[in-house]
Amino acid sequence: MSGHENVGFRQILRQPTAVWAVAFASVIAFMGIGLVDPILPAIAADLDATPTEAEMLFTSYLVVTGIAMFFTSWLSSRIGAKRTLLIGLVLIVLFAAAAGLSPDVETVVGFRAGWGLGNALFISTALATIVGAASGGTASAIILYEAALGVGIAIGPLLGGLLGSLSWRGPFFGTAALMAAGFIAILVLMRDGQTAPTPVALSAPFAALRVPALGVLAAAALFYNIAFFVLLAYSPFPLGLSAIGLGLTFFGWGIGLAVTSVFVAPLLTERMPRTRVLTIGFVALAAVHIAAALLIDSTAGLVCVVIVGGLVLGVMNTVLTECVMEATDLPRSVASSAYSGVRFLGGAIAPIAATELATLIAPQAAYYAAAASALIALLILLLGRSALSRVNGTVGSPLEEAEAVTVGDR
Repeated sequence: MSGHENVGFRQILRQPTAVWAVAFASVIAFMGIGLVDPILPAIAADLDATPTEAEMLFTSYLVVTGIAMFFTSWLSSRIGAKRTLLIGLVLIVLFAAAAGLSPDVETVVGFRAGWGLGNALFISTALATIVGAASGGTASAIILYEAALGVGIAIGPLLGGLLGSLSWRGPFFGTAALMAAGFIAILVLMRDGQTAPTPVALSAPFAALRVPALGVLAAAALFYNIAFFVLLAYSPFPLGLSAIGLGLTFFGWGIGLAVTSVFVAPLLTERMPRTRVLTIGFVALAAVHIAAALLIDSTAGLVCVVIVGGLVLGVMNTVLTECVMEATDLPRSVASSAYSGVRFLGGAIAPIAATELATLIAPQAAYYAAAASALIALLILLLGRSALSRVNGTVGSPLEEAEAVTVGDR
């Protein structure tokens, strides 16, 4: 990302305390995406739930997150960033703790949905807050935010595995405690905005999807996210590892995703058009799932495929977000929230669809279906490429890219 190239490490570290408070809370918020991954088999066993019922922990979370993404810009533009962040954190604390106290899987699923609402409110506001408060320029703020994002994505499964080895309830209580600390940090260290935010229309994200370029990217992202979450949410079952083993596997997945998202994707888009990177990426993602299907009986082989999948997904996340940023003249936050809402809903379909296919047909059927989903995303991209002429142009400003990343992908 061009705005990152000349930012020194010491400059990134010289930030106001309010920026560090939001960055700390961002790490924890993004941990929530993969936190339950290592404990899905344990929840299924301890609560006498089927794999499909356990996967509803992902689905309820992602459905609510996706729907809420359409409305968070409307809310934050009326009550301000700090209040939106604090409301999101309170919801996460309450619902994560309640999930840990739940007596059955249905109750956990319900509280996980509330957690998704809190997370949507938080992550849709965090980057704009960091950019506004950071010293050293926008590029420095973006790197800090991306670092928090990558750390959260990687640590979530690892923490889930470590705490989940004691009890499946452990990751929920751990998240609640850490988010409570984040709430206190933001409450004490972050000032209220000095100027009133500009209100955003409630209908703006829905209207944005009627723009052809954004519609094409959102449709492709829906099928892309199905493939993404089959790899993340379904793989714990065929892997058959302990909670710690799963945590370590998806820690490697998250590290790979974070590294390629920040470092490899910009190198590729400097050398070829974004649409070509996406074309190659969709094919690579389909190949990853076909390899997973073929190696499903080999634990070591499937672990390697999952980690390689993280490398592919990191590139795709960044390039898809950049395409959304460049495709239209819409306000970046509106375009990305519309795209993100559709994309999260795609992720919500994947976990339960994968386990049902595994039950009805064969365990490897879920991976073949995910490969087909990646190829459908590729087909949508190719059929709609005439609407995407702008995405291969000059990369936008770092602030514009930041706004797209905020609600676009993570």
